[in-house]
Amino acid sequence: MYYVYFGTYTRGKSEGIYVYSMDRSTGKLSLRHTVSGIRHPAFLAFHPNNRFLYAINEVTDFEGGSSGGVSAFAVDRGSGALTLLNSQSSVGSGPCHLHVDRSGKYVMVANYAGGSVAVLPIADDGRLEPNSDFIQHEGSSVNRKRQEQAHAHSITPSPDNRFALVADLGMDKVVVYQLDAQAGKLTPHTSASVSPGAGPRHLDFHPDGRFVYLLNEIGSTVTVFAYDAEAGTLAEIETVSTLPANFSGSSHCAEIRVHPSGRFVYASNRGHDSIAMYSIDRESGRLTELGQESTRGRIPRNFNISPDGRFVMAVNQDSDNGVVFRVDESTGRLVFTGEEIEVPASVCIKFLDAK
Repeated sequence: MYYVYFGTYTRGKSEGIYVYSMDRSTGKLSLRHTVSGIRHPAFLAFHPNNRFLYAINEVTDFEGGSSGGVSAFAVDRGSGALTLLNSQSSVGSGPCHLHVDRSGKYVMVANYAGGSVAVLPIADDGRLEPNSDFIQHEGSSVNRKRQEQAHAHSITPSPDNRFALVADLGMDKVVVYQLDAQAGKLTPHTSASVSPGAGPRHLDFHPDGRFVYLLNEIGSTVTVFAYDAEAGTLAEIETVSTLPANFSGSSHCAEIRVHPSGRFVYASNRGHDSIAMYSIDRESGRLTELGQESTRGRIPRNFNISPDGRFVMAVNQDSDNGVVFRVDESTGRLVFTGEEIEVPASVCIKFLDAK
């Protein structure tokens, strides 16, 4: 059994974080817990020891200030229940993404509205301490409505934890920082640019660490990079569309995931309301399109892959539903299982092995 955690926007019917159990063989979901009283706990991240969960508070007025927040929870591994430990300022406004570094010492936060990143130390008991670092991005790009300033959209540690990669939608760049895991500091290292107006959003590493797959929100594309782990540098290999060739409507990307096998990549389309599917050439990292699978709802903000690679779970933010697909292990295509739940305004999914 897995526990599945859903981060949401606390508006309308949503109360906060929803915790479900999932049957490993069928993908069937059952509601276990609801965590209320936390404003907009949108994006979630587990500590490497799985004893703690961290959630951004996607606001611009945390505790009366002009920043967002980050909340820490203790995880009951037996029941999946969460207990609030404390909250801290994200320093910047409107946080949208966070990641715990691989040492488990820091939460790294991307503040979208403020165009900044911050590092928050983690105490031994899982509580968050005030920030040990803060960096303001400066820059813009060609889309005057969406790229009028920097908009840090995600922050992801490298597999060896030496670097942190920040996808900045406003700057059309992936900014690479050196990560000092002793001091909790980020030092600018290098960057990689994408096509003007593409709007980088999220990225994921291939399991072998040789490739990075970047999702461009505005351009509805995936850019494949070769990643030099020693140098901490990115070199573009190719960029491919997430949409069918005959699609003429409005659509923007949201999430990207590499399958644990390293054989497939998936990316969600908001507007086309689908998950784009690709196979990976293991030698070159290049992608071959497998088509798009409907998410059976409106605006698939997020999806995730179960740790064993058997299921993909997607949530549709505007239709308040979550759906489960089985992964065809031979082709990588997604097959709807018929399992569907109501989950209001959900924007993030995280899996946890039940113990």
